[in-house]
Amino acid sequence: MANGGPVEHGYPHLDTVRSAITALYKRLSYDTIHTFATSVAPADVAFSDVDDLHLGVQRVARVMVQHLRLPDARMIVSFREMEHAANVELAAGPEYFIELNDRFRRHRRDIGAALAHEVMHVYLHRLDLAFPGTRDNEILTDTATTYLGAGWLLLDAFREDGASSQKLGYLTPEEFGYVLAKRAQAFGEDPAIWFTSPQAYTAYTKGAAMARRDEQQPPLIAAGWSGRRRYAKDRRYAQDHRAPGPAAGSPGRYAFDGRTPLRVSFPCPTCQQRIRVPVRGRVRARCALCRTVLDCDT
Repeated sequence: MANGGPVEHGYPHLDTVRSAITALYKRLSYDTIHTFATSVAPADVAFSDVDDLHLGVQRVARVMVQHLRLPDARMIVSFREMEHAANVELAAGPEYFIELNDRFRRHRRDIGAALAHEVMHVYLHRLDLAFPGTRDNEILTDTATTYLGAGWLLLDAFREDGASSQKLGYLTPEEFGYVLAKRAQAFGEDPAIWFTSPQAYTAYTKGAAMARRDEQQPPLIAAGWSGRRRYAKDRRYAQDHRAPGPAAGSPGRYAFDGRTPLRVSFPCPTCQQRIRVPVRGRVRARCALCRTVLDCDT
C-alpha cells in the first residue's frame, strides 16, 4: 500500500501480468472464466460513514465470497495497525481470518478493494494456483482479482495529487488499467463508468491503449504499416536461413520456428497463450485456450 509516498507507474510487471492471464485460463477454463462476466457492482460494496463498521465489513466480505462462488468460506475480519493494507491467514478453512489496516476505519470507501484482494488469495489458494515468489504471486492475485471482476475497486482506490497519494495492490495503476481493458474486451463491459477517482480513469485509458496494441502486432491483420514491414523482413530472413528468430521477447513478440514448412508463433491478444500457424499468407487461427478467432496475414 502506497500511502503518501511515490506511486510507481508504467508497466514493469507486464510479462508477469500476461503470464497470470494465461494461467487463469489454463486453470479455470474458458467456460469457468465466462461465469464471471458481470463485475462486482458499486452499490454492493458501498460503505458510508454512518454504517456500522463491523457489520458493514462483514457485508462487503460476503459480497466478495459470493462473487467468487465460495459459499462454504467464512471471512472473519478485524482491524489492526500494520504496514500493509491487509493480510489473510490461508488455513484449511472454512473460516479465514482477514486483518485490515486500521486506516480503513476512516477510509471506508476502499474497504471493498482491500477485501477483494484478500478474498482472491483464498480463491487461488483453494484452486492451488500460485506463482513462485511473493512478488509474482501478489501480481497473480491482483491480475486475477481484476480479470474476474473485482479489481476495478483496486484501481479506483488510486488517488494522487501534489500533496498526497494512495494506491492499493502490487500492480501499477496503468497495469490495472491494462488488465481491466483485457477484461472489457473479453466481456464487452465498460468499467470506466464506475470510477470515482480521476486518476484511476486516466490510468485505465493508458492501460487500454497498451491492451489495444496487443491486437495490432504482426502477424495479426490489424498490425500497422511499420509492424508489417518489420515482420516481412524477419520472415524473409527466416525463409532464407531456416533459422529460428526473432525470439519471443522481441518487439513484435512473434517467432519463426525455422522448420519446413515455416511456421510463426505469437501470443493470443486475449489470453497470451502462444499460437502457431503456417506461414502461407492470410489464415484464420482459433486459440484453443480462450477460443478467440484471429485473422492473420503470415
